[in-house]
Amino acid sequence: MTTESKAAKPALPASPPLTERQEARRRRILHTSAKLASRGGFDAVQMREVAESSGVALGTLYRYFPSKVHLLVATMQDQLQHMHETLRKRPPSEQDPGARVAQTLMRAFRALQREPHLADAMVRALTFADRSVSPEVDTVSRLTTAIILDAMGLDAPPTPEQLSAVRVIEHTWHSALITWLSGRASIAQVKIDIETVCRLIDLTAPEGAR
Repeated sequence: MTTESKAAKPALPASPPLTERQEARRRRILHTSAKLASRGGFDAVQMREVAESSGVALGTLYRYFPSKVHLLVATMQDQLQHMHETLRKRPPSEQDPGARVAQTLMRAFRALQREPHLADAMVRALTFADRSVSPEVDTVSRLTTAIILDAMGLDAPPTPEQLSAVRVIEHTWHSALITWLSGRASIAQVKIDIETVCRLIDLTAPEGAR
């Protein structure tokens, strides 16, 4: 590694917000990406076809999403946002925070189960993501955290121990997706794993809240 590559790079200026027209174009691209991935998985998402089906020039598509991995990670971000909105409208019915999180994550899992090719494409993109995709991957992680925290329904801010438990739950959920998509785990086993790890939330709750 050269001295130049080790030197700290100045922070890039924040991107200006998208105009209404640009946002509509971005949404068309994400819709096309999800549709193609639903049909044939990761390999079915070809940038040229995405551009043609979205009605944008190929160069324009690359300005929004520099690679297929960027595009599919953004597609996962979009899918999680939709899931979050749905879960807020229909919050979990369980009483204990851990059980509420398990119920929520299994609902999200079943939504992905209905679109296995799309789920596989998005998870593969996350797996292939390098440092250039870090902002998009971080957004996916923050959305997953937000879904879990909302499901917990806490009256007070989560403790550091609970936040640590949330991170472990995120890792387990992601791992469960991978093992299910690869055929190495059944839905029943995924459910057991999710319910087991979600008990950490109750175990790490403040003494008076248990």
